[in-house]
Amino acid sequence: MRFFTLNRQKSVEYTDEELLEQYRETGDSESFGQLYNRYIPLVYGLCLKYLQNEDQSQDAVMEIFENLLPRVSGYEIKVFKTWLYSVVRNHCFHILKENKKEIIVDFDSSVMESDQILTLLSEDVEKEQEDALNYCMAKLSEPQRISIDKFFYEEMSYADIVTLTGYDLKSVKSYIQNGKRNLKLCIESRLNNEVS
Repeated sequence: MRFFTLNRQKSVEYTDEELLEQYRETGDSESFGQLYNRYIPLVYGLCLKYLQNEDQSQDAVMEIFENLLPRVSGYEIKVFKTWLYSVVRNHCFHILKENKKEIIVDFDSSVMESDQILTLLSEDVEKEQEDALNYCMAKLSEPQRISIDKFFYEEMSYADIVTLTGYDLKSVKSYIQNGKRNLKLCIESRLNNEVS
């Protein structure tokens, strides 16, 4: 696909955060361009999942990066990939709201394990749901919170989480499974209480 023809130049492999810092310090768009090339397939894939339209998704990718370039220096970004994921999701929700389309998210189960939490949160982007998610994430035990965050928001594999945290594989799977259940129950309870 021509859309994904990337300029792969031989260069030092910097982390996302190092490239971001270089761009902030020098204003050299080449550093940001490397981030763009690194994440364009992921961003396009996410846009396609939400928007269900190839042309609209390609336009959204261009809009996202064009909007980020002049403004990225003003954000405090700890993990670029996690932050970018949120930006893409919010941009797509904004497009869907403008078009007054129902937001239906069908995550491929091979990409993300079970998606009840993300589906619940993706059906509507009201502030109450964002607040409920933040509240309930804070209520999880630390191992559950870390595992959920790494798996769903940073899209890390079980093996990566094991390596990063030192938890064993069985525990990671358990933390994610139980954490999802606890999050779902907590969010539903909080939203129902707010409505009533």
